[in-house]
Amino acid sequence: MFLFASCSVSPKYIVNEGLVFGTYYRIVYESGKDYHMQIKELLSNFNSSMSTFDSLSLISRINKNDTSVRVNDYFVHLMDVGNRITEETNGAFDMTVAPLVNAWGFGFENRAAISQSLIDSLCLLVGMNNILVEGDKIIKKKEDCMLDASAIAKGYGVDIVADFLSDKGVFNYLVEIGGEISCSGVNSRNDHWRIGIDAPIEDSLAEHREIQLIVQLSGQALATSGNYRNYYIQGDKKYAHTIDPRTGYPVDHSLLSASIIGSTCMEADAYATACMVLGLEDSKDLISNLPNVEACFIYNTDEGDRVYLTDGFSSFVVE
Repeated sequence: MFLFASCSVSPKYIVNEGLVFGTYYRIVYESGKDYHMQIKELLSNFNSSMSTFDSLSLISRINKNDTSVRVNDYFVHLMDVGNRITEETNGAFDMTVAPLVNAWGFGFENRAAISQSLIDSLCLLVGMNNILVEGDKIIKKKEDCMLDASAIAKGYGVDIVADFLSDKGVFNYLVEIGGEISCSGVNSRNDHWRIGIDAPIEDSLAEHREIQLIVQLSGQALATSGNYRNYYIQGDKKYAHTIDPRTGYPVDHSLLSASIIGSTCMEADAYATACMVLGLEDSKDLISNLPNVEACFIYNTDEGDRVYLTDGFSSFVVE
């Protein structure tokens, strides 16, 4: 009689952490194998496509009018989803906002001396119809048009890692990149994943954080956008990093943060940005017309901050 030792490894919850896109990622998953090396390579390849801070990335080369660029599947999907969300939001989300974001000092170039004539000229470069994908080539109608995927790339990266884990047979996981999240199954306590949504406290260094509410999710994605961290003060005026592609100016309204639950983190990320452009009432209208999308809006009133939840979002709140 022969005895054979099993080579299988019992699944356990593994935590992978690191840096990508200028922020932190944290990935928790139940598996008999640690996939961190593959995940790091996956994120590195994605960063080489989408980072405007990498001079050799695909998006940077496109912005510099490098005609030798051949785009990959990541980029084709990015443009497909980006174009659809631009239509759905009537231009509130638009990746060609890059020249305006740069001019206001929130992009990958130095801040410009703002004037109405400069804003008018830069607004002429905005419009997803100005940059087309034909096969694996990018066609620019205006050579000074540029792309900025920062309002969608973190969410897209989350989805890519989540899809990778699913393809490996991993069911229980939470993927977070810079606060954008996708989760499936249960955590190590056999509960749905609990995620905190920050109160919108003005703190550019994120040194003082408070939780506004906690949601419990499984099988959903969550993304949050807000103007309470990335901003600057000039004179007596605050300039937020969210630039309205339709006007060319930083937004100035009561909406402080938008948290979106959706089926993909890529879409949730883009919708959250669009809501921060639209403001409270128009955002309510947008979300009411989007299937399987729920929202939490934190906004300012004369009596203090208030929270608006869609009925679907309320069902996920546990604290």
